[in-house]
Amino acid sequence: MDGILIIDKPAEWTSHDVVARIRRVLRERRVGHTGTLDPFATGVLVVLVGRATRLAQFLAGAEKEYEATVRLGYATDTGDLTGAPRLAEGEQIKPCVAWSTEEIEAALSPLRGEIEQRPPMYSAKKVQGRKLYELARRGMEVERQAVRIVVHELEARPTDGALLSRSDDGTCELCVRVVCSAGTYVRVLAESIGQNLDIGAHLSALRRTRAGAFDLSQAVTLEQLNELAEAGRTVEALLPLDAALSELPSVHLTFEDARRIRHGAAVRGGQESWADGAPVKLYTDAGSLLAVGVYEAARQSLRPRVLLVVEK
Repeated sequence: MDGILIIDKPAEWTSHDVVARIRRVLRERRVGHTGTLDPFATGVLVVLVGRATRLAQFLAGAEKEYEATVRLGYATDTGDLTGAPRLAEGEQIKPCVAWSTEEIEAALSPLRGEIEQRPPMYSAKKVQGRKLYELARRGMEVERQAVRIVVHELEARPTDGALLSRSDDGTCELCVRVVCSAGTYVRVLAESIGQNLDIGAHLSALRRTRAGAFDLSQAVTLEQLNELAEAGRTVEALLPLDAALSELPSVHLTFEDARRIRHGAAVRGGQESWADGAPVKLYTDAGSLLAVGVYEAARQSLRPRVLLVVEK
């Protein structure tokens, strides 16, 4: 069984839990995902099945889109709702201010575009071979090097006609839509929004609505997948392999060139406008996706990088 599943991940499930469940439902060992979602988060999780797992390298850096809820009033030690309030002894939750639309926009504006972001301690990022969250659970904090990310879009979204939704404890919530590069920590964005408003903040809800070319309109729940599997209709949920490569250029090979590609040899082809090393979809003359190759500009040739059909 080969293809791509777009799963609407439920809350309280780790991405690893989802992969393990799919392995059991499909009775397929080769299953993997292309980008972790925190357990409390929901939404698009791209899962690769069978030969599709060989395409993970082409999807890991895909742009992401989220709907996020930022709670303003106090920070937490994890940056999200799963953590403990980060308040000094005797300190109370700081009540929200009646920020204007202009003040909220001023808090969001510096976070757009190319910015530097320091990974949070409660993350799977590794420092000297150790995952940061393992160190954080031991009460340790280590230096983390900031990385460059890109926030393409960051906008406040009204709820019931108002930007701020107030709670009885004095906190309030701000809903935002985020379109960002891979590697962006939305919970750090939430904390930064709070800092720009001079108040503690954390992420209280997160839903991924898109990962690269895949969005919620293509997603199925684990319950729906299980029902399809029991009815022998799993294929209805699977997207074809080349759905993961929709933005790549393509070449249709002759019978002889396809034979050479199957054996790992390069063939003449490509376009001078392509960048050296650019990935290219390679199809057989019958229209089947055979491999993903790379364009070698100096030789004007195509060399197989990931073979998707083995020689029979």
